Amino acid sequence: MYSILVADDEKDVVSLLKDYLELKGYCVYTANNGKEAIEQASRTPDLILLDVNMPEADGFEVCRRIRDHVSCPILFLTARIEDEDKIQGFAAGGDDYIIKPFSLEEIGARIAAHIRRDHRVNTANNVRLFGDVVVDYSNKTVSVREEALDLANKEYRIIELLSMNTGQVFDKERIYEKIWGYDAEGDSSVIAEHIRRIRAKLGRYDEDRHLATVWGMGYKWIK
Repeated sequence: MYSILVADDEKDVVSLLKDYLELKGYCVYTANNGKEAIEQASRTPDLILLDVNMPEADGFEVCRRIRDHVSCPILFLTARIEDEDKIQGFAAGGDDYIIKPFSLEEIGARIAAHIRRDHRVNTANNVRLFGDVVVDYSNKTVSVREEALDLANKEYRIIELLSMNTGQVFDKERIYEKIWGYDAEGDSSVIAEHIRRIRAKLGRYDEDRHLATVWGMGYKWIK
């Protein structure tokens, strides 16, 4: 369930939006002034509706103060929309303006569009493509030509380490320390066997051989 912070000093507006958004399936937090908005922003909502004219800190000030800690879309609610206001709002870190009076259908559509866009960006940042190989760091999976590989935990973590540092050579000792930890019992000789298994699984589909051996030095992931 996505969460939304509604911050506005008009209690009727807050109540209207809260009822409407909850009917749409959102979890809704509310604030009636700038101080409350800053406090509620610590709950890391997925989107913030922020009135420009609020006591104790206007919307622009709230946006500036939370923007370094909150990455979600921030939409200003305002009755004024002069170019100077737009520039000030975007400079503060806002993403969009919604003009009062607004229709609930429009605000619902704007919210859904921003959340979809934000979700796509966040998802894309956690997925990397290497030819036919897709490494999904969020779901901790690797697939080749849409076929998910059956990887053991340590095998996935080796691919994760190497693919997130494309082109960098890791020797067996360093891989062992990164994956197993400094205090693990055993030794780095197990790395060669894990690499062999990974190559066997990738090799069923992957002709590009992204997992390369640098003789005498270690292993690296190539594009």
